[in-house]
Amino acid sequence: MALRLFAILIALLLCHLLPQLARWRDERWFRAWAERLSDSSGASRVVIVLLVPTLAIGILAGLLATTGWLDILWLLLAVAALCFALGPGDLDRDIDAALHATDPGERDAAIQRLSTDGEPVAWTAGPVVEATFFAALRRRFGVLFWFVLLGPAGAVLYRLAQALSFDGHIDIDARTRAAARRFAEALDWLPAHLMVFAMALVSDFDAVIGAWRRWHASAEHARGQLDPSFLGAVAHAGVDADIQAGDGDVQDVSDPLEELRDAKRVTHRVLAVWLALIAVLVLAGWAA
Repeated sequence: MALRLFAILIALLLCHLLPQLARWRDERWFRAWAERLSDSSGASRVVIVLLVPTLAIGILAGLLATTGWLDILWLLLAVAALCFALGPGDLDRDIDAALHATDPGERDAAIQRLSTDGEPVAWTAGPVVEATFFAALRRRFGVLFWFVLLGPAGAVLYRLAQALSFDGHIDIDARTRAAARRFAEALDWLPAHLMVFAMALVSDFDAVIGAWRRWHASAEHARGQLDPSFLGAVAHAGVDADIQAGDGDVQDVSDPLEELRDAKRVTHRVLAVWLALIAVLVLAGWAA
């Protein structure tokens, strides 16, 4: 676990300091691989497309992990996998581009980069907050969760599942796309809940948990489905409560600029909670 924490810290630092790493996230090989399997469709095609590269990374990581003196190579593999998966662009830089835009056209272009599903993001408070938190989930927290759970293979699996679901450049049939989205949403479900619980600790607890309960109690949301869309409603409620409580320069919850600014602050706090929790697990492992 200690190596995983070191890998996370190194990868986050590299991705922040070296934005040019985004150019290395070339997924053309994955597009070619996914399109090559056109003789299958639906869930079976999703399994084959995702299983082969994930197994390859998993086997390599397993071989390196079982040999003590190869720990440094495992760490390098883990950092490389995280740098590939934590993207496609740097989340904070994309948020800052929208915050510091000098004209509406530049601002709108910047905010569209936060969209993770290809849908346009309107420059209003609600959609801006929701897009920010789903970008944080799919660019950062989902990757970190599955990396901690499954190592480098987990990070790569998560990134490729997101690409297969939402990358319009991958030419696959509608049945396969629908199956890929169901799987990607299932991968999002647990880290989205952990984001909510961390948000409750660093934001307005009653507002966050209240929104989470109302979403799950709503008749339109089927029970038992692994649907992460509650994150948008919860994030909006938490950010609104923060701003109304004076967490910022203004208290206008209809101002998308202020909502975006507070959303960025909350995602940083959630990341701090996650890293602190992983550090506690590391210390607990050493104490044991």
